[in-house]
Amino acid sequence: MATSASTVLRRALLYVPASSPRFMAKTRSLTCDNITYDLEDSVTPSEKEKARSYLANYLASNTKPPSVGELAVRINAVSTPSALGDLTALATSPNLDTIVIPKVNSAADLSFVTDVLRHAAPKRYSNGSDARPFRLIALIESARAVMDLPSICAASPDLKGLIFAAEDFALDLSLTRSPELTEFLYARSAIVTAARAFELESTIDLVCTSYKGESGISRLEEECRSGKGLGFNGKQCIHPSQVDIVQNMFGPGEAEVQWAVRVAVADDKASAEGRGAWTLDGKMIDAPVVGKARVILKRAESCGFDVARVVDKWKNQEPE
Repeated sequence: MATSASTVLRRALLYVPASSPRFMAKTRSLTCDNITYDLEDSVTPSEKEKARSYLANYLASNTKPPSVGELAVRINAVSTPSALGDLTALATSPNLDTIVIPKVNSAADLSFVTDVLRHAAPKRYSNGSDARPFRLIALIESARAVMDLPSICAASPDLKGLIFAAEDFALDLSLTRSPELTEFLYARSAIVTAARAFELESTIDLVCTSYKGESGISRLEEECRSGKGLGFNGKQCIHPSQVDIVQNMFGPGEAEVQWAVRVAVADDKASAEGRGAWTLDGKMIDAPVVGKARVILKRAESCGFDVARVVDKWKNQEPE
């Protein structure tokens, strides 16, 4: 039943405008896998430098809260004059884990960011005890980026995930976003497939722009189900009220964990008997199904699920 060490969990990625010291301070009371302080879309051009200064000071004077898994910053696009200043100003922040890079259109964008960070924070890329390279996450926002996904995924050893930016993608292709999201099916499938092929940790789905009232919650839940069904393992959030829902939806549920434990327990017994395929509840179980069950259990443990409790409940499960 043992599983290997888990990768970084990013069920929810919450954007917080770096132009607001008040909003940044509020994040210290949140429980969230990833908080991304935003220097891009939520900050007006006239406030860019001020927001960068606010964020650098905030990161220098505050440690990462224990209830936050990862602290990140979304810099401005590499194609803008602000990107280089963002990177050099924040590269020495010891509490910053990850750089989120918007509007990645080619491998060159990630190569640029990687090179700047290696020069600005050499200790983090050394072979010594201080080595802690920045993780990179790329936002896929255009038709060109979707077509260039293989080279983007291979561009940097520090790339850990891809994010789908629906609104900019819709703008690029002159699409109108519908509740069904069918207009994004190809791009979303391409992103999760490429990320899996290149063994990236995270695939983070589009923002749900609805977050108020019952209709907003219903829309958010439906989008989470849709994204999870396509293979995404996280979702962007634009309001703290979305975080708990998203993290619950992208974590394994009780029924899912119960099934996975039954499969894993029975498979251990089947393997001891030399059986490569067997049945459970009248359905055939073979290596791919067992592999899926063990991935669910690994993720459940990462999410804090009490897997041992369920294992104890089903310890007598037998392969049929």
